[in-house]
Amino acid sequence: MVAHNQVAADNAVSTAAEPRRRPESSSNSSSSSSSSSSAPAAPARARACPAAPTPAPAPAPAPGETHFRTFRSHAEYRRITRASALLDACGFYWGPLSVHGAHERLRAEPVGTFLVRDSRQRNCFFALSVKMASGPTSIRVHFQAGRFHLDGSRESFDCLFELLEHYVAAPRRMLGAPLRQRRVRPLQELCRQRIVATVGRENLARIPLNPVLRDYLSSFPFQI
Repeated sequence: MVAHNQVAADNAVSTAAEPRRRPESSSNSSSSSSSSSSAPAAPARARACPAAPTPAPAPAPAPGETHFRTFRSHAEYRRITRASALLDACGFYWGPLSVHGAHERLRAEPVGTFLVRDSRQRNCFFALSVKMASGPTSIRVHFQAGRFHLDGSRESFDCLFELLEHYVAAPRRMLGAPLRQRRVRPLQELCRQRIVATVGRENLARIPLNPVLRDYLSSFPFQI
């Protein structure tokens, strides 16, 4: 009985201590309840992605690891760049073809058939592979002091294709026809070759042609 009276007294004290609240209208209550039930929860703040670690710089190649030597002058760079562009347009440049691959392609070809490829030798840009009477062989094409010459030869030339033309027209006929990757050449290439052979590359600028045709003739002014 005492305990019951004590609990009732405590409840009366707590009820009296609570402040009276103003009753809200039913509309506000329903609106509040509906909005509270339908309102989405606030989105969680996106966490910033950690910055990607900076990759370590690639180690510099050790001296001597590069296949080619550095150019000694800008003139050498221009000459090799020009030779590379002409090789890409000639049709008988086989890129990084190996010695074995070049000799296999030339084995069944007539004597004098040749191709140009990248050299595997250090400090040498290109190599000439040719079918000789004794079989296919490869000769390094050296580039020294801004001029091209074959390994073992003293004759040098400003342009790689002048070197090739020289050995094609030489009395010994060391070089014959090039081995092209495409056997059938476009008609416009054949016409250009015939025009260059007829008038000479030094006279191409004198031919009364429109600039487009003149530029095409000048893009590969050789008889190969």
